[in-house]
Amino acid sequence: MFKVKSSEILIRKRDLEIILQSIPAHQNPKIKLEQYTIPADLAADILFRACHTYGDINGKSVIDLGTGTGRLALGAMMLGAQSVVGIDIDLDSLQTARFNSKRLELEADWLLSDIASLHGLFDTVLMNPPFGTKRPHSDIKFLRAALNIGSVIYSIHKSTTISFLSRWLEDQNAKSETIIETRMPIGHQFKFHTKKQYFVKVHVIRIHRH
Repeated sequence: MFKVKSSEILIRKRDLEIILQSIPAHQNPKIKLEQYTIPADLAADILFRACHTYGDINGKSVIDLGTGTGRLALGAMMLGAQSVVGIDIDLDSLQTARFNSKRLELEADWLLSDIASLHGLFDTVLMNPPFGTKRPHSDIKFLRAALNIGSVIYSIHKSTTISFLSRWLEDQNAKSETIIETRMPIGHQFKFHTKKQYFVKVHVIRIHRH
């Protein structure tokens, strides 16, 4: 299906997107966890920029916080990551990620755990964290965990929170830059949703220490 040879990435962005689309979204999303599956096209865009523009994927140790069904983690493996860990507190999500890891013949480690208990160091952190709408400051919890373990972080946040998060990151001696601005589609998942599909303005930011 794809090949990775030395530092040359042979998989095309469109092919990566197609493969990521085959990885199911959350089948039984949990509102308290704000489980919104990252769209395949956005995941592919983030991964390609991280890999080809910044050199943060190929040959690197990568961890995906709140991996969900594993789209970012598995995409990083397809782009030549040296090692990948996907962590989530939801067993259903991890089982889906593990199944697709085997289906795609990709080796990744899947960890059932709260991110607050993480230790270790990774070259690159990927994450699609909760927006903090239902659980205030859950986005900060993810950013704090990522800063503790990662050299570089890629994270998705609601555009309305970017100014606050940028200031918070500066206080943590970290610098952020927006690499993507887009509208993320969210389907009808929960009872309070009244429309078939919503679009949320988001910023994808790259974070590193000063």
